[in-house]
Amino acid sequence: MHEKSIILLNKAVADELSAVHQYMFFHFHCDDQGLDLLANLFRRTAIQEMMHVERLAERILFLKGEVEMVASTEVKKIHDVKEMLSMASKMEQESARDYNLWANECAQNADSVSKQLFESLVLEEEQHYDQYDTEQENLEKFGDRYLALQSIERSKGRNTAAAPAGA
Repeated sequence: MHEKSIILLNKAVADELSAVHQYMFFHFHCDDQGLDLLANLFRRTAIQEMMHVERLAERILFLKGEVEMVASTEVKKIHDVKEMLSMASKMEQESARDYNLWANECAQNADSVSKQLFESLVLEEEQHYDQYDTEQENLEKFGDRYLALQSIERSKGRNTAAAPAGA
């Protein structure tokens, strides 16, 4: 009865898994560059996307479907922060657009619970987009100084922690 919803929910699972993988890749590389603020943003977003997968999977199982745990895309090996933020913004915009459309499809197929799930995901994806958009604006406004400040803050923290007692 809800075959169409199961298909759409599994498409969302695939997209969310791709986002988890991509954001963790970005997290690792930002962390390696000493960019704690951005590394933590990507990590937190990846965790939120994992929670989306869980909610989607629960709905699929309730509808007696099979959860397809396959990412929709390969991880893009991007190391430039500006490109990372641009890609993340685009991914979040696309997810919000798709989930809006899929919410409407679920409604047309008399599945109001899946519709509501997609609508709640739209809100969260738009919040993610807003965070990445803000970081892009900061990078445009302050340039490489913005990234350098993050790296300096990490170095200051490590130097303070490494100082011997009484020094």
